[in-house]
Amino acid sequence: MILLASKSPRRQELLKQIGVDYQVINTDIDESVLPNENPHDYVARMAHSKAIAAQSLLGTVEHPILTADTSVIKDDVILGKPEDYADFLRMMTMLSGSTHQVLSAIAVQYQDKIIVKTSVSLVTFVKLPETFIKDYWATHEPCDKAGGYAIQGLMARYIAEIKGSYSGIMGLPLFELSEALREIGYNDSSLAFS
Repeated sequence: MILLASKSPRRQELLKQIGVDYQVINTDIDESVLPNENPHDYVARMAHSKAIAAQSLLGTVEHPILTADTSVIKDDVILGKPEDYADFLRMMTMLSGSTHQVLSAIAVQYQDKIIVKTSVSLVTFVKLPETFIKDYWATHEPCDKAGGYAIQGLMARYIAEIKGSYSGIMGLPLFELSEALREIGYNDSSLAFS
């Protein structure tokens, strides 16, 4: 059993995919970017802060706590979830016909250890048709996604190339999760990682 401090259905789907039992817990933290904070530091800090918040909320638990944070980065600008259509259009204009980074950090807190790992991936979009951008927003799929898109959704037809972790781009890098669980010494025989 892993305690997943995330409401993301994509992260839950990925844990199910690899046969990991989990229970969702809720934590809320301030996700503001600090002045002059670089994107790599930001995603790692978010994952770590969520783990600390979850541990503080729950106290001592016998299962690992898993947290994650994913950000889309273009020209060192962090593209969060679009606030409205104008914000979404700004993001799509930046991403269309170019390559951007997706940083996905995980933190695993277990006993007295916290392991933080970050996956770095590159995603290349072809030029996005204006009609698609408008129609895509109307589906509501982009509304709760970093960078305003889901790689496993309707945007997939315009993704020319990815380099890195597909699961990381979805929001939970499974290779890094496996490594973190091993490093904290969590070897539950029910885990697919054992």
